[in-house]
Amino acid sequence: MKRLLVIDALNLLFRNYIVNPSLSTNGQPIGGLKGFLQSLQKLIRETKPDEVVICWDGEGGSQRRKSKNKGYKEGRKPIRLNRDIRNLSENEEIVNKIWQQTRLVEYLNELPVIQLVLPAVEADDIISVVVQHPVYSGWQKIIVSSDKDFFQLCDDETVVFRPIQKQVVNSKTLIDEYGIHPKNFALARAIAGDKSDNLKGVSGIGLPTVSKRFPFLSEDLDFNLDSIILHATKSEGKIKAYNSVIQEQDTIRENYRLMQLYTPSVSVQGRGKVNYALENFEPEFAKTTIKAMMIEDGFGVVNFIDLFASMNKIVADSKL
Repeated sequence: MKRLLVIDALNLLFRNYIVNPSLSTNGQPIGGLKGFLQSLQKLIRETKPDEVVICWDGEGGSQRRKSKNKGYKEGRKPIRLNRDIRNLSENEEIVNKIWQQTRLVEYLNELPVIQLVLPAVEADDIISVVVQHPVYSGWQKIIVSSDKDFFQLCDDETVVFRPIQKQVVNSKTLIDEYGIHPKNFALARAIAGDKSDNLKGVSGIGLPTVSKRFPFLSEDLDFNLDSIILHATKSEGKIKAYNSVIQEQDTIRENYRLMQLYTPSVSVQGRGKVNYALENFEPEFAKTTIKAMMIEDGFGVVNFIDLFASMNKIVADSKL
C-alpha cells in the first residue's frame, strides 16, 4: 500500500514557532522555519511516504464560515515566540513570524512536495479534498495535525497523527476512547462545541455525555440531527441533557455546518486547482539551492541527511 503524508502546515509551523528556541547565527529567531523542516524530516523518516502534501490556510481563513458565523475563530490569543528567546518587540515579532512562514514556503518549493493553498479557504477543507481524492484511493493517508476536526476523516485508509500528543488516531481508537464513530464525530462535536473555534455547544454537554446519551453514534452509520432530536424527544423530561439538546438544536445545526469536513467548503474552481496540482505533480529536488538557503539564513550546524535522502527517493521512485 502506498502512503501519503498530509500536513496541516500552520499547525506544525506554529507549534515549532512556539516551542523551538532556535536562533540564526546572526541572532534572529528561526525556530518555526528550522523546526518545521526538522519535524518534516522526522515525520518522513518514521512514515516513509511515497508523496507529501502540505496544506496552508488561505489568506483570511474560511470566508464561507465567517459569513455564516461572524464570531468564528474570534478571540484566539496571538501566537508568540518561545519565551526563552522573546527579545523582540511585538511589531518585530510579527515581522519575524511573517518572514519565517514566507521563507518556509520558499524552502518547500525546492522540495519534491505538493504545497496547496486557496484564497479564503481553510487548510482543513483542502486536506479533506486531498484525502478523499480518487488519485489516492487505496493509499494509506496520514494527516499530521493536533486539530480534532480531522478525526471525522478517519476511515480504513486514513489516520490522524497528533505530534504534540504523540498519538495516532484511527476509527478504532476513536470508538474506544470517545464511543463515537468518525462518521458521526462532526455531529458529536457540534453538540459539544469547540472553544478553540469560538463555537459554543449545548450547555453542560461534552463529548462523554454525547456518547453516553446517544450511544448509537458509535455505529458505522451516518446519523444526522434529526436522529439526535428523535432520540432526545423519546426521553424528553427525564434527563436534562435531552431537553437541552432539543432546546438548542439551532446551535447544533449551525455548528455542524461550520465543523463538518465530509463535504469540504471548497468551490468548484478551487477543487479544480487542487485536482490539477495532485494529478500533474512532477517531483523535483533542488538540494544545492536548499543548502545555500540554509547558509544564507544562518542555520548553523544542522543534520538534514535523512530529509535529503528521503527527498531523493521520492524523486527517484516517481520516475519508475
